[in-house]
Amino acid sequence: MAILQQLGWLFLKSVPTIILFLLFYWFLRAIFFKPLERTLAERNARIAKARAEAETVQAAAREKLHTYEDALRKARAGVFAEQEAARQAALDERTKLLNSVRKMEQDAVRKEKERIAREFEAARAQLEGESANLAGRIAKMILERPGAPLRGTR
Repeated sequence: MAILQQLGWLFLKSVPTIILFLLFYWFLRAIFFKPLERTLAERNARIAKARAEAETVQAAAREKLHTYEDALRKARAGVFAEQEAARQAALDERTKLLNSVRKMEQDAVRKEKERIAREFEAARAQLEGESANLAGRIAKMILERPGAPLRGTR
């Protein structure tokens, strides 16, 4: 029983310490921890809000980037299409020019061939005319030669 009395007496002596401890705990809680908790809660809310805003801004930036890339891709495609159209127009113009020059040259070659053929025919006709004349003159010279044997007299 002496132990129980000692424990009771020890408990009675610790009651003021426990009361002081509880008062100190409630005081610190009211004065220090509650405002600290409020401040931390506000900070966390602000952080969450800032993160949400940052994600929104990042999403908007990504969307603008995609829009910009699409516009850039379309602009490049347009430029390439214009370049291709200009290249094709230049090729068509070059082909037309080559065809017209080729036709002119073919006409010139055809005319020259016709001129050469006419000259050839004229030269042939002249040679045939002259050959008959030369043959007659040769025959006459042979026949008029003194001491020439007559045909069929041998």
